[in-house]
Amino acid sequence: MPSDPPAAPIPITVFTGFLGAGKTSIILSLLPQLPKDYRAVLLKNEFGDVEVDSQLAKQSSLTAVKNYHPDRIIIECSGSAFPATLAFQIRELERETNRALALDAIVTVIDAENFSGYEDTSTTARMQAQYTDVIVLNKSEHVSERALDDVVEHLNTLNDLTPKIKCNGRAGVDPSLIFGLDSKLFLEDTEDHPLSTGTHHDEVETVTLWRGVQPPTSADGHAHVHTDGCRHGADGDTHIHAGENGGAPVEAAVLEAALTSLSKETVYRVKGFVRLPSGLIILNWAFGRYELHPFTGTFEGEQGDIIKLTVMGERGEVRRAARKLGERLDAELRV
Repeated sequence: MPSDPPAAPIPITVFTGFLGAGKTSIILSLLPQLPKDYRAVLLKNEFGDVEVDSQLAKQSSLTAVKNYHPDRIIIECSGSAFPATLAFQIRELERETNRALALDAIVTVIDAENFSGYEDTSTTARMQAQYTDVIVLNKSEHVSERALDDVVEHLNTLNDLTPKIKCNGRAGVDPSLIFGLDSKLFLEDTEDHPLSTGTHHDEVETVTLWRGVQPPTSADGHAHVHTDGCRHGADGDTHIHAGENGGAPVEAAVLEAALTSLSKETVYRVKGFVRLPSGLIILNWAFGRYELHPFTGTFEGEQGDIIKLTVMGERGEVRRAARKLGERLDAELRV
């Protein structure tokens, strides 16, 4: 009797794009457009201490699970990572598993509003646009048609053969345009390939802002890091950090004013958690625009946390900007 034909490989789609380009939002927008019985696994490569993107994904039932045979694996790369190393690893897995897994496409998300700014200073952003199967133009609704044409023209100088798809706002893109591409990238042997190593994380520096009430974690009540902003509560044990307002929620107007003051020239992204009088929210700031999402899940930080933010930006400059943001929010800088 003839043997059964080999099972179709599990396709892997890799999403890349610079910090704050909107990769998570586009991935989440794809889900409602897939068949109800479609099984997708999302693997996320976090960069920074606060896993905001994972929390957003969890709230959309998009967590990756082990021992699961999905219809597709979606990998979201860190915004400061060049995905070639990952692509080569997937190609190796193809050979090792006899194509049980297969690279379907590398999708690069471009922030149409800010690409010309960060592309000028980031080698990673340029390489992300060059080594990809399809380019998705996100946030195009924030720019004029002339400005969008300029972005496309500039992208064509980097990569004139790759199709470029305009994202339809919150509706995202049609899955049929980015799924089923059967990528031909990185098929050659990986040994000694010039693109097979390196993540380019050295272009981006990350610091953390924190404010809150930290309970003791040891018998002597002092198993925590003392900083200039640390003082003790009335009980002598509870540690209140970052000024007189350490344990008080952040007023929405104060947060808005602080975020408005940020320079998108040196700060690329701010993400994390802030406790407002109305409750805990997830903050996503990128290149001058931000969103606030009510947090409804299980908070994995300390209950006394008021501010827990990761600030990412230009190496050598972002720390100064983060310190000023911390002063406005009465939060301390941690590196």
